Amino acid sequence: MRRTDVAGSHPRISVRGVSKRFRTRRGEVVALDDVTLDIGVDERLVLLGPSGCGKTTLLRCIAGLEKPDRGEILIDGAAVFSSERGVHVPPESRDIGMMFQSYALWPHMTVFRNIAFPLENRGVPKVEIGQRVDAALELVKCSGLQGRHPSQLSGGQQQRVALARAIVANDRVVLFDEPLSNVDAKVREQLRVELVALQRRFGFSALYVTHDQTEATAVADRIAVFDTGRLSQVGPPREIYTNPNSAYVAEFVGSTNIVPGTVRADGLETAIGKVAAAPQGHRPGDSVKLLFRPESLLIRRGTPDAGAANQFEARLETEMFLGNYTEYAVLVCGHRLILRSMSPEVFRESETVTVSIDPHHVRVFEAK
Repeated sequence: MRRTDVAGSHPRISVRGVSKRFRTRRGEVVALDDVTLDIGVDERLVLLGPSGCGKTTLLRCIAGLEKPDRGEILIDGAAVFSSERGVHVPPESRDIGMMFQSYALWPHMTVFRNIAFPLENRGVPKVEIGQRVDAALELVKCSGLQGRHPSQLSGGQQQRVALARAIVANDRVVLFDEPLSNVDAKVREQLRVELVALQRRFGFSALYVTHDQTEATAVADRIAVFDTGRLSQVGPPREIYTNPNSAYVAEFVGSTNIVPGTVRADGLETAIGKVAAAPQGHRPGDSVKLLFRPESLLIRRGTPDAGAANQFEARLETEMFLGNYTEYAVLVCGHRLILRSMSPEVFRESETVTVSIDPHHVRVFEAK
């Protein structure tokens, strides 16, 4: 079962008003702008956003690899950074595991030594180190690789070894920085499942950075969507997808159709005709964007029913079979819409069809 809120009254990680700026040749860049966020005990929180939005900077601030300009970061109630109190606990003293995008395996060390490194740094006895390294390798299905070097491993094996190193110390927090971006699609799917299973087994709090929307929704208990250093929306994957709080979130998380329009007293006037939508607080005369998901559109043969709301005559432009659904591009009054159908009925290119959408599936946002 997926969590839908922060576990308990005491979050594992608390980020309070954290800001970070970088100076570049082109001037000052705001990487984080007054970010406040909680990560619950045993929770998987995914930081999602495009390159340069601040998600990795926040991860590095929590790890202690970057020092914020201001704000506070607490782990289990203890400050690891506080600008007001002058606290900055070094990374090695935060008891945090981390898995990097680039694997970050030392090429001169064997697999055993790579995984043992965080345990050796903490003074764990040699006998226990051997037992824990062997157990970690077995968990990630890499038993027998102890004596190999990273150059002798496939990309998928390197990722598994990096995962074993991240979990071997049984840390209460594990950070993942785009951990699966360098492996092929099939290995990525397998590793996603294994990562979630390991997190559930060990009960650590996981903070996971990605720009991949599919990966985010598959891994997350909650998703935090970033936009240029600020949080746009935080919530469970289903809520983020079905009830985005802005056009930016709707456009970034999943595919969506966008139709410009104007609010009128009798409905929404748009490029595809009159559109009905559930009331969303806009006033007549407002310029808006209408957004709706491809799977919300229905397609059928025949002409629109007389007087029916949100039924439009369309010409089918392209048809693509994608396995569990068929994707169609249709033209309505010259405006292209994308729809996805799981119906066994097949429609062909250049065919005239009717497309429709339930008013409750139309999201309306102020045009900016």
